[in-house]
Parts: sequence; C-alpha cells; structure tokens
Amino acid sequence: MKAVRFVREHSPPAVQVVEKPTVQDPLDVIVRIAGAGVCRTDIHILDGAAPLQPAPPPPFTLGHEDTGWIDAVGTGVSNVSVGDPVILHPALTCGVCPACRNGEDMYCARTRFPGVDGMDGGYAEYLRTSVRAVLPLAKGVPPAAQAPLADAGITAFHAVRRILPELRPGSIVAVLGIGGLGHIGVQLVRTMSPARVFALDLAPERLEFAARLGAEKGFTPADPGFPANFLKSSGGNGADVVLDFVGEQNSPEVALQILRRGGTYSIVGYGGNLSVPTVAMITREIRILGNFVGNYRDLVELLELQRQGRVAVSAKEYPLTEAPRAVEDLRRGRILGRAVLIP
Repeated sequence: MKAVRFVREHSPPAVQVVEKPTVQDPLDVIVRIAGAGVCRTDIHILDGAAPLQPAPPPPFTLGHEDTGWIDAVGTGVSNVSVGDPVILHPALTCGVCPACRNGEDMYCARTRFPGVDGMDGGYAEYLRTSVRAVLPLAKGVPPAAQAPLADAGITAFHAVRRILPELRPGSIVAVLGIGGLGHIGVQLVRTMSPARVFALDLAPERLEFAARLGAEKGFTPADPGFPANFLKSSGGNGADVVLDFVGEQNSPEVALQILRRGGTYSIVGYGGNLSVPTVAMITREIRILGNFVGNYRDLVELLELQRQGRVAVSAKEYPLTEAPRAVEDLRRGRILGRAVLIP
C-alpha cells in the first residue's frame, strides 16, 4: 500500500510503498483510510521538534487525525463490523489505568500515539489501531470530511470545555490563531458559551474568515496600535481568556499583553517558550493552562455539535501522493482551515 513517511529530519515526507497492516491483537482494528488531516505537529516532527521525548526515530508513517471504514477486526472486537464508517481518537489507551478508569484517556499511563510516537499513522491507505480508539460514524456521513474533528476538533473542544466555568455573559475570549484548530475554536466558544469572541491573526483573510464564523472583532498583533486597540475594545480590562492555538514565535507575549487581571492563558499550540515573571503571576493573579488532546467523551459530544450544524470544518483536500505539497502549503500559511489527505 502507499504511505507517507517521516524518513529523516529536515526533509519532506516521502511517499513509499509498504506492507498493509494486519491484525496482531484481539482488540486490533484495521481501518481503510478515507481522510487524514494534516497537522502542524507533523511539521514539528519533520523539523526535528517532535512533541514526545525522547523523539521516536524514523522511519514511520505520519498522520494522527483519521477517518475511514473498518477493513478487519480482531477476535475480541464485537462493537463494529467490516464496512462501518468510523472516526478514530488519536490515542490508543489501555483502558485499565486510573486515568482511563476516570475517563481521562489523554492521561493514560500506556498511551500509544500513531503517527507521532513512532507507531505508523494514517497518512496511508490502511491503519492499524485499537477498538478503544474507534467511534462509529452515522451511516451516510462522508468520513473524509470528518477527519479534522479527530484531532483539531477534539483538542479545541477539550480546551474550550475546560474554560467554560469562567465564562459569563459578556466575558471576552481572545482566539489567537485562526487556523485548523482556531477556526473550530471560534465556533465552539460561540456555541458552548455566552462569551464574546475576539480573533487575532497576522493574516487579514483569516480575520475575515473568523468574522464569518462568528467572531465579533478581529485584530492583527503586528499592527502599531496593538495591544492598545484590543484593550480599548474590551473596555480597558483585556480578555478574560486567551486561547492560544499558535504557541510559538511571540504568541505567548501577545497573549499576556491582552490578558486581564485574574484571567486565564490557555495554551493549545506549541513550539515556543513561555517566560512570566513570578511577580506578574502574583500581582495579576493570572492562570496558565496547558491542553493536550481531548478524551473519548469530548469526541462524542463534538460529533453531536457537528451533527446539529453548530460546528463546521473548513478543509482543503489533497491526494495522498501530494502530501509533501500539503505539508508545505500548511507551513507557508496557504490553507484556510485544515488540509485533508485522500488515499
């Protein structure tokens, strides 16, 4: 089968022919991939900045945001059948550790992360995963279009869910970075809370995109009048919450400039560094919150919001063999929303 592989650091991904995966465990599921989302994490891996340390050595197949159809199942699988359309939680979890027992899959003590930790991912025609990662899709739903919900969507949902207790009518949430995750984040804040949404991005077309999705105002951090204009628009106090979907370059500094006293800086994107004087933490009484991927229940609830028409994914499709171009387009900021690879 064809697969897109991480072969060496600082090189584009390579399209190769590899063996089709087979069932190895009673709880294994083989999925024929319908769509695989392209994530900035894939760029970090290619650039030698893998999020999981120690970094897994190449080669392995990229892709952790996948949908498709059941192709084969292990002897212990009874809840899905060959041909069923499915979406995959990005993590494979054990089901028996304390975190799994509490429903917090992302804290599993024995997590495997296909496409990220060295286990082959979904930039391929087929993927081996665990039945615990499989969530059936409704019949008639095109699986490929749902792929970005498997990571971009679930991660944004997880981050928004965690800040909901802090949001009241009139609260301001600044969404920093209107990309694959951020465009979903704007919709989720609007749908799940009474807060006002202010969007921040360097590209004017992304701010226009955010406005179409429900953002009340848009700001470009590079403008000379920023952050004064932001603070003025917020009534002088700043944002109650900054949702940072960038997490690199100067986004932490931008976030802290516009955060009100007593506010929360919620970090989703990564790749940069955060430095905050302890006196600022004390005198401003700010909170810093890190976010990983969401749990299984987050994905269930996100799919329900999508079914109700409250969340939509903007995606640009590429053939699987054009994965290097899709990755480069993402790197250069040429994609509005998410890129999805189609085998």
